[in-house]
Amino acid sequence: MSRFFTTVYDSEESSDEELLSSSEELLSSSESEAGERSEPEESEEEEEDDEEWASSSDDDSDDDYHAGKVRGPSYFLKKDFKSGGDDSDSDSDAEEKRVVKSAKEKYLEEIANLVDQIENFSMVEDWVKISTEFDKLNKAVSKYPQFHIPVPRLYIKSLAILEDTISSAQNKDVKKKLNALESKSMNVVKQRVKKAVKDHQSELELYRKNPEAYESGTLVESDTPKETQTTQTAGSEAAGIFTILRSIIETRGKRNVDLAEQISQLEELTQLAKAPFHLISIYLLLVPIRFDLYAKAAFMPLEQWKYALRDINALLDVLEKNRNYVVSETAAPTDDIETEPPADASGVKQMIGSIASLVERLADELTSHLLAIDPHSTEYVSRLRDESSVYTLLVRAQVYYESIISKKELQTPKGDQLARVILKRVDYIYFKPSKLIIFGENTVWKKLDESLDSSIYPKLKESGPQGVDYTNGLIDALCLVLYEQPNSVFRKKAVLYHIYYYAFNDQYFKARDMLLLSHLQATIHTADPQLQVLFNRSLVQLGLSAFRCGLIHEAQQSLYEIATSPRQKELLGQGVQRFQVQQSQVDKQRLLPFHMHVNLELLECSFYTASMLIEVPLMAQNPDFAKRRVAVSKSFKRVLEYHERQIFDGPPEYTRDYIMLAAKALLKSDWKKASELINSIKIWDLFNNSDKIKAMLLEKLQIEALRTYLFTNETFYSKLSISTLAAIFQIEEKIVKSTVLKMIANEEITALYNQPANILEFVEGNKLKASKLQELALNLSEKVNQIVERNERLSLGGFQYPLEKKQNRPERANGVATKQ
Repeated sequence: MSRFFTTVYDSEESSDEELLSSSEELLSSSESEAGERSEPEESEEEEEDDEEWASSSDDDSDDDYHAGKVRGPSYFLKKDFKSGGDDSDSDSDAEEKRVVKSAKEKYLEEIANLVDQIENFSMVEDWVKISTEFDKLNKAVSKYPQFHIPVPRLYIKSLAILEDTISSAQNKDVKKKLNALESKSMNVVKQRVKKAVKDHQSELELYRKNPEAYESGTLVESDTPKETQTTQTAGSEAAGIFTILRSIIETRGKRNVDLAEQISQLEELTQLAKAPFHLISIYLLLVPIRFDLYAKAAFMPLEQWKYALRDINALLDVLEKNRNYVVSETAAPTDDIETEPPADASGVKQMIGSIASLVERLADELTSHLLAIDPHSTEYVSRLRDESSVYTLLVRAQVYYESIISKKELQTPKGDQLARVILKRVDYIYFKPSKLIIFGENTVWKKLDESLDSSIYPKLKESGPQGVDYTNGLIDALCLVLYEQPNSVFRKKAVLYHIYYYAFNDQYFKARDMLLLSHLQATIHTADPQLQVLFNRSLVQLGLSAFRCGLIHEAQQSLYEIATSPRQKELLGQGVQRFQVQQSQVDKQRLLPFHMHVNLELLECSFYTASMLIEVPLMAQNPDFAKRRVAVSKSFKRVLEYHERQIFDGPPEYTRDYIMLAAKALLKSDWKKASELINSIKIWDLFNNSDKIKAMLLEKLQIEALRTYLFTNETFYSKLSISTLAAIFQIEEKIVKSTVLKMIANEEITALYNQPANILEFVEGNKLKASKLQELALNLSEKVNQIVERNERLSLGGFQYPLEKKQNRPERANGVATKQ
C-alpha cells in the first residue's frame, strides 16, 4: 500500500475507545488537568516511530517540526494542544477571555479613565487636552439615565478638581503666559465647568465636606431636604439633555453621522424632559433631523412624515400651553443652548427657531410624495387625505403667529413668518370650488381647540356669511395681508391666486379686472419658473371662465397662446417634454400634483369650439381666394383644411374630430347636426353646470348658423322675413332682429331693416357680388397675370444675374463638348 494511504494509528496499539477518549480530552475546557492532555501526545510520539514517517530522534529540528504538525485525529485541534504548549499559560489566557463585563461596568470604567486623564492633565495645566477630555466626559455622563443610575460620583470629583485648578490658575495669573489656543481652551473649560457646577451644586457641596466618604458612598444625604434632592435630579437631567443636544448639533452637516440614532436619542429625551424650555429645544432639533434623514430621497416615507407631523403638533402644544415662551426667527441667539433667553418687559422669552419653515417643509414633502405616486392608483387617493392634516397645521400655525405678531409688525421681518404661512394656506385652497373650501374650513376648526380663532378672518359661524360670500371674504382677507408685504413675490403670487380663485368660481369680470390692473403680463417673462406657471394657469382658468359665461371672443383670446403651444404640459407645470430624460431641480419645482392639474382635453375642446364659432362665419363672409388681413385662429384653419383634404371621413373618435365635423356642418348652416356633434362630446361633463353650458352652446350655434346663412345666400334674396329666419333656426325673433341689425351696423351685409313689415331688404348693388364660377375665373386670371409679368421681367433683363451665373460654367461646357 502506498504511504499516502497509511494510517498513523495502528489498530493493535490504539483502540477506538482510546481514540475517542483522547479526542474528548483534547476538546475539553481549560479547566482539565495537564496530565490528562499529555496521554494522547505520548501515544502520538510512539506511533510516529514508523520508518515511513518518523526520522532520527537526535535531530532537534525534525523533532520540532513534527511537534508542530501532528497527524491523525488531533490534526484539526488547537495549535497549543497539538504542540504540547504550556498548559498553565493557556489556562490563564482562557480565564482572561472568560471575563465578561456588563455595559454598566464598561460605562463606569470609561468615566473613571476619563477622570484620571483630566486629573493628570490638570496637574500640568494642559488646557487643550483638558478641554478635549472634559467634552468626552460630558458626552459620556449624559448617558447615565440609560443605566438607571444617579450621576457618577467620579464626575462630581472631576468638577471639583477642575474648579480648584481654574481658581489656582487665576490666582497665579497663568493666563498671561498662555498662547491663544491654550487661553481659548481655558475659557471654554471655565464656562462649561461653571454651568456643570450650577447643575450639580448640592452634590459638589457634599463632596467638599468629605471627599473620601463621598467617593466610597458612605456619606448619606438623608439630612438634605426633599426640595434640594428634586432640584439636584432636575439639574442633572437638564445637564444630560443639553449634553446630548450639544453633541448632536456639533455633528450636523458632517459625514458618516447616524441620523437615525440621533432621532432615537431625541425621542427618548422627549420622554425625559419636563420643562417647556427643554421640550422646545428638543423638538426644534428633532424635526429638522427627521427631514435631513431623507434629504437625498425622492420623498419622505409616510411613517416618518407622520412622525414629523406629530412632533410639530407637539411643539405647538407646548407653545400654546406656555405663552411665556415664543419661537421666532427674529429672536436673539444665545451663547449656549443651555442658557434660557432673558424675558422681555412683558415676561416673554423668545427662542430662535422657525415654525413656518417646518410647516412649509412638511407640506413640500407631501407634494413630493404625491408627484412620485401613480395618480390613478388608490394609494394616491389615500395619501391625498393627509392634505387635510397639513391644512389644519397651517391654520394652527397662522393662529399662533397672529398671537405673537401685532398688525404693526406685519411689514417687518417678523411679519414675514406669518405671510409665508398664509401664502402656503392660500396655495391649498385657491384651486378649489367654494363648497369644497367651506367643507375644509368646517373640518379644520372642529379639530382645533374651541378657544382658537383667527383675527385676520374669523372661523365659519352660523351668524356670519355663508357660501360664496364666506370664501370670497376669506380669500380677500388672506391676500390682503400678502399685498401689504414688502416682498414682491408674495404680492404677485397673491394676485395670481386671487385671479385663479375668482375665475374658477365663475366670477370672470372680477378676475379680468384684477389681471388688467396688476400689469403682470408685461413683466411675467422675467419672473421665476413657479410664478410663470402660476400665471399660465390663471390665464387658462380665466379663458375657461369666459367660455362658461358665454364670452366666446374673450375665451378664444385667453386660451390661444397656451392651447396652440406644443409645450402645454410644461407651461402649466403638469409635465416635461418627452425627449427630456433628466429633470433639473428647476423643472421639478414647476411640477404640480395631479389633483391640481388643468384638464388639457377640456382646454383644447373649449378653444377649438370658440374658434369654430368665430372662424366659420368669417370663412363664409370671405371666401378662400380673397385676401384675409387677419386670421383669427390659424391653428383651427390648419386642422380644418387637413380634414377637408381627407377622401373619406370616418366616424369621429377624438374631441377634435367632433369639432371639425361640426364646423363643416356649420358652414352649410346646419345647426342641428353641429349641435348634435358638439353635445356628443363627453368632456363637457367635467364642468359643474354642464347642462347650462350645452344650452349656451346651442344658442351660439343657432346664431352663428344664421350669420353664416346670410353671408352665403345674401346674393339670392331681395327681401327676407325675420319671422322666416326665426322659424328656420328656431330662435326668438328678437334675437334674430338684434343679430341682423348688428351685422348691418358693422357693414357685414348691405341690407336695410323694414320695421313695419318686419323684413330685411337687401340692396340691389349686393347682387353684383361674384358667383362661385366668377370667383374661380377671377382667381385664374390673377394667376395668368402673374405669369405674364414674370415673362416680361425676364425679357427685359430683370434676372440677368442668375442667367449670367448659369452661363459662366466653362468646365461643364468643355466636358459636354468633349463627350460629343
